[in-house]
Amino acid sequence: MATTTAASRRRDQRESYNAFLAVCPSRQLLDRVSDKWVVLILCALAGEGPGSDGDPERMRYSELSRIIAGVSQKMLTQTLRSLERDGLVERTVTPTVPVTVHYELTALGLSLHQCTTQLRSWAQAHMDAVNASRDRYDSPS
Repeated sequence: MATTTAASRRRDQRESYNAFLAVCPSRQLLDRVSDKWVVLILCALAGEGPGSDGDPERMRYSELSRIIAGVSQKMLTQTLRSLERDGLVERTVTPTVPVTVHYELTALGLSLHQCTTQLRSWAQAHMDAVNASRDRYDSPS
């Protein structure tokens, strides 16, 4: 019986990822990164929020909450935790009174941001066309 190294097993697994299969772990990742709150958090941390200079930023929780209109405290907390777990966001705790916590994109998070910013830009640029299509579809014939 031939044995395989851990590196070759990881390579084989990586090559076998197929999001069309229900059991594929990449499907879970696609589910996570396609969430609207993930897209908006990545964009905010990349410096695309209102009043930002366009450079990646370290932000406090309250800043993110203020920039991302409509996100609940529970949803923001859950999303930040999942992004940290996936290695997309780094959480830094500074022992002050009270404790100061900052969030920033990791290199992996910045690479994902390149994709999500295009998606957000596309949605903003094509909203008029989508609304017109919806109106045509919804209007009685």
